[in-house]
Amino acid sequence: MNVYFLVEGRRTEMKVYPKWLSLLVPELERVKYVQDITTNNYYIFSGGGFPALLHNHLRNCISEINACDTFNYLVLCLDADEESIAARRQEVMDFIHNEKIIINPFTQFEIIVQNKCIETWFLGNRKIFKQNAERSLLRNCIAFYNVKEEDPELMNKPADFDASVSVFHSVYLQEILAERNIHYNKANPHVVTEQHFLEKIIERHHKTGHIASFKHFIDFCRQIRIKIQEQQPF
Repeated sequence: MNVYFLVEGRRTEMKVYPKWLSLLVPELERVKYVQDITTNNYYIFSGGGFPALLHNHLRNCISEINACDTFNYLVLCLDADEESIAARRQEVMDFIHNEKIIINPFTQFEIIVQNKCIETWFLGNRKIFKQNAERSLLRNCIAFYNVKEEDPELMNKPADFDASVSVFHSVYLQEILAERNIHYNKANPHVVTEQHFLEKIIERHHKTGHIASFKHFIDFCRQIRIKIQEQQPF
């Protein structure tokens, strides 16, 4: 079982996905180069943001996959941002169709949309949330939308917030963690890669059904692990 991950971010995703995969599918080993792929390996590559991921890298990734013919899956991980999950998926499929890009029939194509962004998933950890916040910006964020009680994936942004919804989600997360004296930014997402943090996000989904796009990733990992275990000799 070999998997090729093409992820949107070059900082957060390239640190978070490898650590989470080591916890969720420990049988899957990362390789540095595509040509090192043998059995139960994955390769991960950053598309450097959207739409560069689509316009500059997807075609090359698929050409690489078709040339070596050893990947069972190509997994595209990208943000929904202001779009719906369905719209973002359709945008990808329309691009592939219009550009006449063909992936070999032995490689399944999965699209995992982070709705709105990967920081939205991190907001699913209720344990980091502090109800009686001291930081004024965090109090304003909570007054706008309480991510401990409401689904983070349904949160928009305040009308007077000039940047994107994804940036607002990232700011909200930074404020929650700063309230606990934990520094977070895209270049240093260490805290969210830890097993206890991941388990709290999974727990949130199981208890509430929130962060549904995160479930797609968890389900994919479970599916891969089952397939790897089924191919193990008795």
